[in-house]
Amino acid sequence: MSVLPEVERLRRKVEAGESLSDAELEALRAHAGRGEGPVLRLTVAHALINAGAEREALPLLEALRRDFPRDLPVMLGLARALLGLERHGDAEALLRQVWSREPGDPEVLKVLSVLALRRGEVGKAQAYVEEALARDPFDGEARLLKEELEAAEFPPPSAPEEQVLRPEFIAALTGALGRARVSFRRQGKDLLVKLATGGVGRVDVGSLYAAYVEAPGTQGLLAYAEALAARLSGLDSGLGSGDTPLESRLRPVLRHPSFVAKAVGALHRPGPAGLEVFYVLEDADFVRYLPESALGPAGLTPEAVDEAAWRNLSAHPAPVHPVVIDRGEVHLAETFSGLWAVAGGDGLDGARLLTGTQHRILSTVASGKPLCVSLARRELTVVGWASQAAVRTALASLEPTPEGIPGLFHQSADGLLLPDGSSF
Repeated sequence: MSVLPEVERLRRKVEAGESLSDAELEALRAHAGRGEGPVLRLTVAHALINAGAEREALPLLEALRRDFPRDLPVMLGLARALLGLERHGDAEALLRQVWSREPGDPEVLKVLSVLALRRGEVGKAQAYVEEALARDPFDGEARLLKEELEAAEFPPPSAPEEQVLRPEFIAALTGALGRARVSFRRQGKDLLVKLATGGVGRVDVGSLYAAYVEAPGTQGLLAYAEALAARLSGLDSGLGSGDTPLESRLRPVLRHPSFVAKAVGALHRPGPAGLEVFYVLEDADFVRYLPESALGPAGLTPEAVDEAAWRNLSAHPAPVHPVVIDRGEVHLAETFSGLWAVAGGDGLDGARLLTGTQHRILSTVASGKPLCVSLARRELTVVGWASQAAVRTALASLEPTPEGIPGLFHQSADGLLLPDGSSF
């Protein structure tokens, strides 16, 4: 089969909304890379959108927009990707630009109809389709849209869900703790709670709020806060012998140097790249740091704690997923992006990078190349090829959460974590 018929076959397949195989997509990419115009590059982007990979298509379309700023198909393709990402405001702004240049264009009307439908504006969606058909009665795509709108049964718009912001959550929790007569004090990003067994426990407020956002339940914020306060009132140090030895429940975590002043009394040591290593007890609900005063009664030394913590963490590597970063947020990728997330979701992923087990997994997926590392998010760690400027730019766009560590780091091919700017 000659090159031109094969390219045409792939282009028509994409235009029909069909998904390409991995081999077909790579072949189309290769042909697009040899061309100068926008057609094949735009076809690659539409192929990614057909496969549900809008986030991978978006940078391709944005580059096309820069190269061909007045090309109508490019602008409509970009609007299609933005719609798929539910960035309705950005899509509408772009479509208004197109509309001002090409008023009444059926292609624009069809995309506007889809946008109105996504927003629940059924009447407006039907009006756009009717206008498109008035201008081109034989437009098959517009006729199909009209048939779908007529056949669909649209439920009444639902009431928007209440969004509880972090300050409101904290206010509800502290109020519930007061009513439950639990002694507590705010200290920076943490909550110091008097333990039922004596002493003081440090609870990470960000973790509590993240858990609420993920699963708020059906009883409302106040009921959730009351239940959480009841759990905190019975919190103990976790240092008791129980059925599990203390050594087996230790895990290391990486913290910014400023955390030393906040975690007074917690065992820690200097870590790599100017960071500090602290030790926490394994707990699905709360972050509890190991106090230095617990070592004597437990018959442990700092060296024994460190060895046990890293051994335990190495036995539980986290999954690694390809990701993309869009507008400062991390999303799963459908195709190769040069970025990966170490996503254990337990706040230990930064430290996991330093274990041999996790490093071998990362080395396999990243072909053993040096990595640029972002520790900006507590729930995952994002890494990418340090040699790619676009990857570094994307990682730098991640704003650190209150529990994250700012800045970028490098991990060398042998697993050593270094400050940003260090040479390999």
